[in-house]
Amino acid sequence: MRLTHQTKSISRENALRDRRWTIIDADGRALGRVATRAAAILAGKHRPDFTPHEDTGDFVVVINAAKVKLTGKKLEEKVYYRHTEYPGGIRTTTAGKILESKKPQRLIEIAVRGMLPKNRLGRRLYTKLKVYAGAEHPHTAQQPQAVEL
Repeated sequence: MRLTHQTKSISRENALRDRRWTIIDADGRALGRVATRAAAILAGKHRPDFTPHEDTGDFVVVINAAKVKLTGKKLEEKVYYRHTEYPGGIRTTTAGKILESKKPQRLIEIAVRGMLPKNRLGRRLYTKLKVYAGAEHPHTAQQPQAVEL
């Protein structure tokens, strides 16, 4: 008896064919839990035909991003950095300031983007993430399926 192990790899055409929409409610959920679940769904790791070098993931809609929870002292002590590309242009802000700003959804976007690959594929996966601060979103026509965390 001879056992053969073959790795099945999905093609780009088949990967694009059956994309689904999922929705995650971040109300009262920990930031890391929401971000890891969203990143895994975007990459397609929840599917049996996952292929690391292809875009096999689904679209993800995250609602109530302004109500996401951070544990411990992260609201005051977690610091985010960005640079203006000018000498001495480092800018810092805390997680609490981002949540209180006009765009609190940036907190989830930054967390999910950091969990995706740092290449062309990661940039393509990131375009399938839709984050909204409140409970309303314009993707009801796609009939997103709710995901439990």
